[in-house]
Amino acid sequence: MTRQTIAEKILEAHRLDERDRVEPGDVVRARVDLVLLNDANGPVAFRHFANMGGGKVVNPDKVMMVCDHFAPAPSAAGARMLGDMRRFATSKGIEHFYDVGKGGIEHTLMPEVGLCGPGDLIAGGDSHTGTAGAFNAFGTGMSWSGMAAIMQIDETWFRVPESMRFTLRGKKAAHVTGKDVILQILQDIGVDGALYRSMEFAGPGLADINMDERMGICNMVVEAGAKTGIVEFDDITRAWAEATCKRPWTATVADADAQYHSRHDIDLARMRPMVAKPYSPENVVAVDDIRHVHVDQVYMGNCANGTMTDLRQIASVLKGRKVAKGTRAMIVPATQKIYREAMAEGLIDIFIEAGAAVSTPTCGACFGGHNGALDDGEVGFATINRNFKGRGGHAGAQVYLGNSYVAAATAVAGEIIDPALL
Repeated sequence: MTRQTIAEKILEAHRLDERDRVEPGDVVRARVDLVLLNDANGPVAFRHFANMGGGKVVNPDKVMMVCDHFAPAPSAAGARMLGDMRRFATSKGIEHFYDVGKGGIEHTLMPEVGLCGPGDLIAGGDSHTGTAGAFNAFGTGMSWSGMAAIMQIDETWFRVPESMRFTLRGKKAAHVTGKDVILQILQDIGVDGALYRSMEFAGPGLADINMDERMGICNMVVEAGAKTGIVEFDDITRAWAEATCKRPWTATVADADAQYHSRHDIDLARMRPMVAKPYSPENVVAVDDIRHVHVDQVYMGNCANGTMTDLRQIASVLKGRKVAKGTRAMIVPATQKIYREAMAEGLIDIFIEAGAAVSTPTCGACFGGHNGALDDGEVGFATINRNFKGRGGHAGAQVYLGNSYVAAATAVAGEIIDPALL
């Protein structure tokens, strides 16, 4: 009998059908552990919910709602979106509702408050819900009508994906992070290289990648078209889960003879800091291959790269240095808790002393909505997850992507640079 991948095991554990096991290509009815909505997709899901008959949310304890995209409200239209979230949360008895100043960016906040764990199945209205895979969970973005349907009947369906296995070996060199792992993979397989597949990460090299950097990897699997990305359970996952999870969890590892669509080996020791050039996350080169590209703004933070690990990496570069004349620097801790920890460690002082602006947690500039959007003709460098035309601000702007070390060094130099050259 064919043995199973992590994705197959998680979907099988959540199936409502009477079948004994699931295989790639099967369509299964399933019950998810958590529904994740934000203020950009939640109000649309609420309208679908009303069109489906409205009434009660069948299991409000499974719903997490976070104000992050238009928070704090940049306009009257944004204020309406946030108001819709508050009204729905109050009327439907949603306990896990996080308003402005009380949470942060959803994909970082969800694990921080212990609402996801190993073996979980999580559906979100945002495409980067795969970030939950860092914690050995199956997380995926879903249509807004699909989210409304789950809140109505407490079930949905999935086509079981094929899986790709990425085996990490070795130890990272200086200034290489999890961001570089996923950028190199995007360089190798492209933005359609994992369409509707599960990207599963395993191997001895995982020991050199902490939970924050695993988030950076899984956050961007959707940029390769993947249904989800999942890190195999190990001692690091166990330590995190035992300290953080508020609900029962199930460690999930692939069988040794599981069947994969493809297998890929990644030698961390041979990697360099990578940069994705406009206008695609697959347009990746080593930082050494970019010369004299001036940047108007550096944005550090987002749903995967606003962690304490990122802030410490940024501070290690900015300490005792200044942001270059003619360049702006924005730093956005992903959650309120991270913000406070950064203050306690003295990181915020380092950022301000260097001349960077530090923001409350928000997705604003990442999607080009507010709080640091780029103007026509400007060049930005960011730790965000995509750089399609129009992402980050005006369609005439250009956005380069990279890790937090490179971003901080670029802010100091005023042009894209290898941190080792400062």
